[in-house]
Amino acid sequence: MENRETVLVTGGSGFIASYCMITLLNNGYKVRATLRSLRKSELVKEMLKEGEITSFENLSFAEADLEDEASWEKAVQGCQYVIHVASPTPNTSARTEDDFVIPAKNGVLFVMRAAKKAGVKRVVLTSAFGAVGMGTTKTTPYTEEDWTVINDKVAPYQRSKTISEQAAWDFIENEGAGMELSVVNPTGVLGPVLADDYSHSIQTIKQMLNGEVSGCPKMSFGYVDVRDVADLHFKAMTMPQANGQRFIAVAGKSISILDTAKILRENLGEKASKVPTKELPNWLVRLLAVFIPKLKMIVPHLGLVKEASNEKAKTLLGWNPRSNEEAVIATAKSLIHLNLVK
Repeated sequence: MENRETVLVTGGSGFIASYCMITLLNNGYKVRATLRSLRKSELVKEMLKEGEITSFENLSFAEADLEDEASWEKAVQGCQYVIHVASPTPNTSARTEDDFVIPAKNGVLFVMRAAKKAGVKRVVLTSAFGAVGMGTTKTTPYTEEDWTVINDKVAPYQRSKTISEQAAWDFIENEGAGMELSVVNPTGVLGPVLADDYSHSIQTIKQMLNGEVSGCPKMSFGYVDVRDVADLHFKAMTMPQANGQRFIAVAGKSISILDTAKILRENLGEKASKVPTKELPNWLVRLLAVFIPKLKMIVPHLGLVKEASNEKAKTLLGWNPRSNEEAVIATAKSLIHLNLVK
């Protein structure tokens, strides 16, 4: 299947970006991936090989940085579409509010301006559920109509996703005449890892398999398989009805960490022998957080259940995601396969 169109995928070494590239290459598109340093291009090829890509004839690389506007104009020349995935993530060295928000917002605006100048048809932005359902509580599932309300309880990463997505919509409205925008808002991303560079959510699975946690905090998350996230980006890029829309990427109902542990134990036998079997009381997690800085981040989420609806993506685009169970098992099996579990 040959397609003459070229898609710029930003942040090419990332977990979601790699799968977007696999989907595009399998559908006959030419892909230009941006990296902060071209030295990473061989690593990206290794990841794509792990994802069963055998030919790199339609793949090229460009050096670009979220903090360097000039680099994007060159990178996007000759591209018909842009999938903008690159953004500071929770497992980067970013620590302060500005470390997240400034590069995320500027990066979006640099890419949008360069895309407009280059005559790109449509930009697909990877946002997050962090731009939909934070700073508020609801008894019904969150939908694409909802926006995070920024307050002091909203973490810097979620704040950066909210501000940068709003900047993208503002750009389209005020300066983007003739260019289209679609946005994908994934929940916690699981799925088969391609290397030791993967999403923040996969840390939980890895820690459980490694026996690094003695029990499960009382927390629930919406999850989605990375392969379905890539499929939703592809649909958001190619389907006319996706223009001007945002889409929540979630497999279904939220599942607790205890249920996630149960899925691992029931499907992996001996390989899940270190996975915890009990839930930790909230008071204990709060007490431990005084001594373990990493736990401080999770304290605000104890006992909270935020449901999100995937109805819009399913109805409007015919999206059909894998189940939570499939995503959890695929994640664990890939971590074991790549020897990333002790």
